[in-house]
Amino acid sequence: MPEARSLNGAEAAREALFESMERDPDVFMMGEGIADHGNFFGTTNGLMEKFGSERMLEMPVAENAMTGIAIGAAMMGQRPVMSLQRVEFVLLALEQIFDNAAKIHYATNGRHKAPIVIRLVVGRGWGQGPHHAQSLESVFAHFPGLKVIMPALARDSKGMLIAAIEDDSPVICIEHRWIHFAKGPVPEGHYVEPLDGPRVRREGSDVTIVATSYAVLEALATAEALDKVGISAEVIDLRVLRPLNLDLVKKSVAKTGRLVTIDTGWITCGMGSEIVATVAQECFSELKAPPQRLGLADYPTPSSRSLVTDYYPTPEALIDCVGEMVGAKSEQMEAARADMAEHRGGLPHDVPNPTFQGPF
Repeated sequence: MPEARSLNGAEAAREALFESMERDPDVFMMGEGIADHGNFFGTTNGLMEKFGSERMLEMPVAENAMTGIAIGAAMMGQRPVMSLQRVEFVLLALEQIFDNAAKIHYATNGRHKAPIVIRLVVGRGWGQGPHHAQSLESVFAHFPGLKVIMPALARDSKGMLIAAIEDDSPVICIEHRWIHFAKGPVPEGHYVEPLDGPRVRREGSDVTIVATSYAVLEALATAEALDKVGISAEVIDLRVLRPLNLDLVKKSVAKTGRLVTIDTGWITCGMGSEIVATVAQECFSELKAPPQRLGLADYPTPSSRSLVTDYYPTPEALIDCVGEMVGAKSEQMEAARADMAEHRGGLPHDVPNPTFQGPF
């Protein structure tokens, strides 16, 4: 494996697209904003100049139509990468995805396939509220035939996207806006990060924390604060939501006896709910405490800064949840909370982790 450099998630995704298009002439991009001044959050910089308008197709606001075109192209042997600026935009094309892309291999007894990647952006802090800042990953994870991924680290932003483009299944790649600007080590050249399930990002012995996407970064920061007060948290990055492989989670819970999930989506019917149900069903005798779920409150995403504090799960809420589960003393929790406050440096809750270096 080549030596890693430090890139942010957007730069890593751009390299994945460049490497894939350079290696395979059947790979092309289509979408909204892939060739405008923003270059899809910086992930498509320079690709139009390199590959031209025949492989970089700037599309009109017609999501259902472009999705049908992309699926048809995939069935004919090409590998389209379709990018939409917000996850909500794809709601106009769900029938195409759920009834065509997801089912074509099964419905034709393997004669056809749809190797399409659909990149969707989620995130918070941009004040766009109930129509442009939702996190809908569990909707896509519900459907067999799709693969659903949520990279958290820059290394995965590149390696998982390359793996998705080379996969013969339709893949929904959900990218958190704040991940685009969080830096991490990324190898040079072509490599893949297999779409085979979770990864342990930090080992621990007292509690298992399973997180998705940007919540992984907050869980890691929280685990560091807890470690300083004598509580050892194991952090698992879910990475792949469909197909859902929870063997690593069950192994971790067998060790720690405690489970907390922290979602970027809603708690009800969310990924955390599925994880908790599986662990309760298959690892009940190993649990020392009831599993807990953190995620979005059950109402539409607010736009106002005054409302987001009680909407998104905070590191402080995760600290309190873990502390209660392990029976921590109040002074331990106060110290962990103080450490987290120092880490954030007084930033409002709708401003991201200090590793974020974006323009918003």
